[in-house]
Amino acid sequence: MAAKTNSSAERKARIETMRRAERSRERRNRILTIGASVLIVAGLVVGGTVLVRSQSDDSDSSSTASDSKAKGKWETGSDGVKTWSTKLTQNHVTKTVDYPMEPPVGGDHNPVWQNCNGDVYDKAIKNENAVHSLEHGAVWVTYNGKASEADVKALAEKVKKTPYTLMSPVDDQKDPIMLSAWGHQRTVTSASDANVDKFLETYVQGEQTPEPGAACTNGVS
Repeated sequence: MAAKTNSSAERKARIETMRRAERSRERRNRILTIGASVLIVAGLVVGGTVLVRSQSDDSDSSSTASDSKAKGKWETGSDGVKTWSTKLTQNHVTKTVDYPMEPPVGGDHNPVWQNCNGDVYDKAIKNENAVHSLEHGAVWVTYNGKASEADVKALAEKVKKTPYTLMSPVDDQKDPIMLSAWGHQRTVTSASDANVDKFLETYVQGEQTPEPGAACTNGVS
């Protein structure tokens, strides 16, 4: 009799243990299900937001990209720096922009900036990304095939040491070496031209910057 009682007690204990384990599994499953549901809903919300923004960007692309051809002209100061006469647009667009100057110094641009933390590119970069860098306060050093190898090398070394600058070739520009900032541009005669340092000192994160302090890394490289 005692043996049967012990066996029954053990059986009840095992059953209770199994029930507790089952309840624990059910709680875990409910938590996982709720968590998964939250993630799904969050994903749908984020996806919807991205879709709306994407559609908005697409709309901007189709309706504002040509705005960069708005009327304006260069006005040259006594220091040789040219300033664009009209306010430059700052819309984010995803297609090619037809800029009224080369290299461009502002206007509609790609949502992603070109890395400009002293970055030197030996191949042409997209204007739309570079213009975004100018919006962040960078100076863009450009050159064409008429620039000497010595000047290109010396400028590259200077750029590498200067945050918020970038450098790349622009074959279609008018002069061998040009410096551009948001709304401003000038030609220099060589890498040793004193106006190079003067332009950098004035326009790297200068007063013309629409978005001072914005990032120059984690963009397009």
